[in-house]
Amino acid sequence: MSDDAISAYLGLGSNVGDRMATLRSAIRALGGHDRITVVRVSTIVETEPVGPSDQDPYLNAAVGIATGLAPAQLLSACLAIEAGHGRDRARERRWGPRPLDVDLLLYGRRVIDDPGLTVPHPRLHQRLFVLVPLAEIAPAVEHPLLGRSIEWLRAHRAGQIRVKPIAG
Repeated sequence: MSDDAISAYLGLGSNVGDRMATLRSAIRALGGHDRITVVRVSTIVETEPVGPSDQDPYLNAAVGIATGLAPAQLLSACLAIEAGHGRDRARERRWGPRPLDVDLLLYGRRVIDDPGLTVPHPRLHQRLFVLVPLAEIAPAVEHPLLGRSIEWLRAHRAGQIRVKPIAG
């Protein structure tokens, strides 16, 4: 990776099929991209679904990467990895079950509000299933809009949902 690589953070989730195998495969796919280096991977946690309750629990993780990809290119790479794991965004219901979700949470200190891409992720600061694993790998990283560390945001969301670490 070049010296001008950007640090970015991704949130991964799965609640369909072999969730653990899917997350591991997605992390390998990220690391296999020639312009993405996986730097840190959080513990995988199990969480209750947000949205419709007629679905199985999720496994979630956060991944820290270094990348030479522009934000839109990184998003495209994430969407391709999702599709390669069976996700069909056109056919799913909002916040419904999915084999794989790869969200671009943070891209350096950039703030992006483009059609199809909002960074930081607009609900990052509200969701423990994102904040718990992200705080494990990037506690001091600051949310570029809120001016608070990821650990501070995690601590102030405590108790909202059950987050259980999973061995693996």
